Amino acid sequence: MRFASVRIITNDVDRLVEFYERVTGLATRRLAPQFAELVTPSCTLAIGAAETMALFGDGAAVPESNRTAILEFLVDDVDADYERLTNLTVDIEIVQKPTTMPWGNRSLLFRDPDGNLINYFTPLSDEARARLAP
Repeated sequence: MRFASVRIITNDVDRLVEFYERVTGLATRRLAPQFAELVTPSCTLAIGAAETMALFGDGAAVPESNRTAILEFLVDDVDADYERLTNLTVDIEIVQKPTTMPWGNRSLLFRDPDGNLINYFTPLSDEARARLAP
């Protein structure tokens, strides 16, 4: 088995696509007006319109209601990304400024326009870096 993707269901695909392209610096690929993917080497972040849920069963996912999952991105330098994000013209809700966590990662928490929590993190210790090795 291979973990392939995480999908966010939204009422506004264009808004989330623009947000994730701005904060990651990566281009998304649009497979349909209601569906986009941000492909990275380790996982894909898919963005789907609420209307696509009719294909799976109405009510299976509810846009803008996530308060449990965190989308995590491994970055080279959390502090540099924090400075970059705070200088973007896009509105970003910072939840936690860069902080060193007890398990050896430096972490920045912020929300996307739908309220999904995003963690940019950089392992600082040898132990933390070793946990990420293949």
